[in-house]
Amino acid sequence: MCGIAGIVSSKALESDLKKMLLTQTHRGPDHMGSFKDNGFAILGHNRLAIIDLSPDANQPFTDNSGRYQLSFNGEIYNYKELKEELKNSYQFKTTSDTEVLLAAYIKWGKKCLHKFNGMFAFAIWDRKEKIIFAARDRFGVKPFYYTQENKFLYFSSEIKAIRSVINRDLPNKKVWANYFTYGSYGMPDETFFENIHQLPGGHLLSFFDGQLKMEKWYDFQVAVEKINTKNSFEEARAIYFNLLKDSISLRFRADVPLGFNISGGADSSLLLALVNEFEDKKRIKAYTFYTGDARYDELPWVEKMIATTNNPLNRVKFTAREVEKSAEFIVKLQDEPCGGIPTLAYSKIFEQAQKDGITVLLDGQGMDEQWAGYDYYLTEEKSQNTIQGVGKNSPFRPKVLSEKLRSLAEKPSYPEPFDNELQNMQFRDLLYTKIPRALRFNDRISMAYSTELREPFLDHRLVEFAFAQPAEFKIHKGVQKYMLREILKSLAPEDISFAPKRPLQTPQREWLGQNLKEWVETNLVILKHSKNQDWFDYKEIEKEWKLYLKGDQESSFHIWQLVNAAMLLKKQ
Repeated sequence: MCGIAGIVSSKALESDLKKMLLTQTHRGPDHMGSFKDNGFAILGHNRLAIIDLSPDANQPFTDNSGRYQLSFNGEIYNYKELKEELKNSYQFKTTSDTEVLLAAYIKWGKKCLHKFNGMFAFAIWDRKEKIIFAARDRFGVKPFYYTQENKFLYFSSEIKAIRSVINRDLPNKKVWANYFTYGSYGMPDETFFENIHQLPGGHLLSFFDGQLKMEKWYDFQVAVEKINTKNSFEEARAIYFNLLKDSISLRFRADVPLGFNISGGADSSLLLALVNEFEDKKRIKAYTFYTGDARYDELPWVEKMIATTNNPLNRVKFTAREVEKSAEFIVKLQDEPCGGIPTLAYSKIFEQAQKDGITVLLDGQGMDEQWAGYDYYLTEEKSQNTIQGVGKNSPFRPKVLSEKLRSLAEKPSYPEPFDNELQNMQFRDLLYTKIPRALRFNDRISMAYSTELREPFLDHRLVEFAFAQPAEFKIHKGVQKYMLREILKSLAPEDISFAPKRPLQTPQREWLGQNLKEWVETNLVILKHSKNQDWFDYKEIEKEWKLYLKGDQESSFHIWQLVNAAMLLKKQ
C-alpha cells in the first residue's frame, strides 16, 4: 500500500504537492517522490515497499519511452502471470507489479483493468496527450478522493491531503444528516465534505482540458450472471475451495514479512486453515485483540483454533484506559466518522505488527456479505438494517438533530438489480453499506501504522461465485454461511465451524456508560460549543444520555456517533 496525490493544473505548485504528500506520509514512509510536467500536471507518491524493494521501483514510475507516469496504491496480485503475457511487448527493468500495471495499460488501455486481480487506486499521466487516466479496484479496497476547482483537478489517497491545499472544510450537511438519521456513511461517490468526492469502486475517470469524464468499468451484476449456478452442492463446494486456496496463494506474494488477523469466528478459522495449507507459511504470526471481558472476548475460541495449527499467536489487549488516546489518533486519521471501540481495538493489532516488523497482514473481511452471514438476512421481509447486534429497536436517534439539519436527511435508496430480497440485501451491503465503510475504516487504521492489509476473501472471483449460488447453499435450516461451514468442517473442530456469529467484540456499551462516562460528557460539551452547534437539539441529547445511563443500552451506536462527531467537528 502507498499514498498517491496529484494536481492537474497549469498552475500546479510543487509546494502544494509536497504539502499533500506530507499529510499522508504514514501511508508510505519508504520513499516520497514527484514528477512535474511543467504547465500541465504534477504527480506524487508515498511508497510503502512490498514487492521489489529496490529504488528502481520507486514512484511516480515512468515507462521506457518516458511518455507515461504512474502513481499507484495497492497490489496487482497476478502480476507474475501478466508479466509473462506481456514479455514480448514490453522490456521490463524491475520485478515490481507497478511496472506490470503500466505495461498492461500501454498494451491494452482501459481494458487492462479487467485483467487485474488486486486492490488498486492509481493515476497515469500521458505526457503526449496531456490527459490523466485514473481507476479504482472493483470493490473500492483502495481509496481515491478528488475535487475540482477552476477546471483544475486535485486527487489523493486521503481527504486530509486535499484539504491541506484547498479550502474544503465545508461539511456535507446532507451526508451528516443521513449519518445520524439512517446510519449511512454516504453513497459510493460521496464524502462528509462538500465538493470532495470519491471515485466509486469499479469506476475509472479521465481528465483533459478541464473536463472530467467518469465511467463504470466493472459491472457486478453482469459478472454474477456469467457464473454457472447449475452445479451440485458438492461441485460448488469444490470449485469455491480451489478458488479460496488460489486467492490466499496470490496474496502471499510479497518481499516483506507477513502475518494475519483472526477472531473467533468461522471466517477466521477458515483463514487460519487456508494459511496452513501452504507448507512454508505454517509458522507465520497470527494476531488477535481482546479486552479481558469474557462476555465479549473471542480469545478462548481463537486459542482453540490456534491449538490445531500451532501458529505463533500475538494476543493484543485493549483496555478502557486506552480509548481516549487511541480515539484522538484514529479519528483524526479517518477524516470522517468511523466505527467505535471495536475499530480502535482492531487498530492496536497494526500497532503491534509494526513493532514486530510485520509489513503485510491478511484479514477475513467479506464472507458475511457473500454467504449471507448477518442476523438480519434471516428476516422474511426486506431488512433496512445494516448494523449487526442492535436488537429490534432502531440504533439511530434522529431527534438529537435540530429540525433544520434533520430536514436535509433523505433515506438512502439502493439499486435492487436481482429478483430476490436476499441477493438485493447482499448487493447493498457489498457495494453500498457494510463493505465500503469497513474498507475505509480498515485502510486508515492499517496505513496509520504503515502496514498493508490484504483481503483474500474479497477476491472478485470468490465474491461473484458465492453471490451467484442458490439461497439454500447460503442459509440451510437456519444455519447461515452454510457452504462455508461445510468446507470448514474438514479443517477445524466442529464447534468452531458451526459456532454462531458474535455481533459484538468489545464492551463498548458498558465502557461508554461507566469507565468512559466523563470522557463522553466532555465530548458532548465540545459538541455544544462547536461551530456546528446549531445542528443539534441539546435537550434531546441530554435526554438520550440520561436514558443510556439508566440502562437503555440495547445499542450504544448513537452515543458513539455523538462522541465521534464532537471529535471531528472541533477540528473543522
